[in-house]
Amino acid sequence: MFPSCYSKPADSGGKRSSVAKLLLGVFVVYMLHTAWLLYGFLNTKPCYGGKGEPCITSYLAAKPRLQMSVFTCLVPDNSQLTLALRVDLFDPHSTFERQVSVSLPEETQNNGSLYAVVYVHKAGISPLEDRREVHYAAHLTTYITPPRTKGQKASMKKREPQRPVSHWRPHLSITVMSEEFSFSKAGLPSDVRRYMRISQEGRRMTYLPLLLVNELTCRVKDLMEINSSSSVQLPLTVSYEGISLRTFRFWIHLHDIVYSLRQFGFTEENIDEIKETLIGSNLYLLVLTALITSLQLICEFLALKNDVCSWAKKKSMVGMSRKSVLWRCLGTLLIFLHLLEETSLLVLLPVGLGACVEVWKVFKVFKIQLSRRFYTNKLDEEERKTVEYDMQASRYLSYLVYPLCISGAIFSLGYICQKNYYSWLVNTLVTGVYALGFLSMAPQLFINDKLKSVSHLQGAVLMYRGVNTLISDLCACASFFSSSVPFTSSHQLSCFRDELLFLLYLFQRRRYSSVPKRRESVSKKVKTQ
Repeated sequence: MFPSCYSKPADSGGKRSSVAKLLLGVFVVYMLHTAWLLYGFLNTKPCYGGKGEPCITSYLAAKPRLQMSVFTCLVPDNSQLTLALRVDLFDPHSTFERQVSVSLPEETQNNGSLYAVVYVHKAGISPLEDRREVHYAAHLTTYITPPRTKGQKASMKKREPQRPVSHWRPHLSITVMSEEFSFSKAGLPSDVRRYMRISQEGRRMTYLPLLLVNELTCRVKDLMEINSSSSVQLPLTVSYEGISLRTFRFWIHLHDIVYSLRQFGFTEENIDEIKETLIGSNLYLLVLTALITSLQLICEFLALKNDVCSWAKKKSMVGMSRKSVLWRCLGTLLIFLHLLEETSLLVLLPVGLGACVEVWKVFKVFKIQLSRRFYTNKLDEEERKTVEYDMQASRYLSYLVYPLCISGAIFSLGYICQKNYYSWLVNTLVTGVYALGFLSMAPQLFINDKLKSVSHLQGAVLMYRGVNTLISDLCACASFFSSSVPFTSSHQLSCFRDELLFLLYLFQRRRYSSVPKRRESVSKKVKTQ
């Protein structure tokens, strides 16, 4: 996976540097390409008709009298349409919201589907008779698996699949690109071309209204389960808004993203969280978030790569605190179990990968090997000295940690009545990890001070993770001061450990920079003893 981890010692520095430069170059090229695409996305070139350039003008520029009709049907075609709403004097530049009642067919009540077909056509005639009509079909129902109650979980057989049930979408959000924009035929954006219908009279080309039903406004919490006992009529809120070309293209790309996530197997609950993030931000803030996320992914990848490579080449565990590695492993596993109940796969995957690496470090630092027999390797003199320092620091630390942990567990006993025992135990342990996790660094800092060296630590890993968590905390502070969003979650507070460790590492590195190398100093101490 990491080809430079097991290179020869003489070439390891050069190869690590070349890999880092290669990754940095790929990242820079990717960011430049993304910036160019965003520039073209935000600045669509209009057509002025100079030098015989063919232009495609807007049908709305002629100020036609339009009508909007919303039908329901079992199959999105032109047969068996039931009228649900009609707006006689439809103004594309206006906004409105209407409440209607939709009658459910018998097929829909029996776990079937239902569609809404929105027509924008010439006023006074049927949309089926207008050759310049535009329409868009959208789902009014969706299939999801209903959440099980505790009683259902207890009585459910093992591996029994649960059937998805049809749910009602109570909101229908309609948008039309009301900006009278003239497109160049040669430079027509591909995303707009998919939604465009062109009417040509002679040499003049006109595009019909760009219609889109925004399905991203629907949330899982708003869905209503449909069954045989449901009401024959269900409420539907129909809203309309005229949008600009830039906003229209923005919604198109968000719909493509959600469609891709469904193809990758994401559940509706996970997609719902992503919708909340995408729709809750404006376009410029979303672009900034994407850039920051890309930078964090690069930092996290480089930190993981350097961490795995450094530990894979470690032969001696001199200077490494076994207790710090063990506590960090246990803390990461507890955080993973805690997030397993309430977080999407986007967060679970990196946390789970980090937990696997931390478990591997424990086997490495304790020199545990698994074969036909379970055994550990012996420690040399320098490693035994490190273990003595580690136990000494842990003993001092226990005088502070044990009373705090016991008092925190007693304080949280009041919540055991509201949750089951497993949830209470995991939440209590995770709260201790979040609140006192930075204390697990104390043995390592104590060993560094005793050995007067930090050469056994991975400076690059601390640097990448320190920058990564610093960016996360700065973004959290910005969101706190710019909106009413809560400052941070308990998971965000755990990032404080990496920042504090990085600052203390810089302090100790500067302090011990003039001290001779660790191995030479330690060997002299052993000889004198």
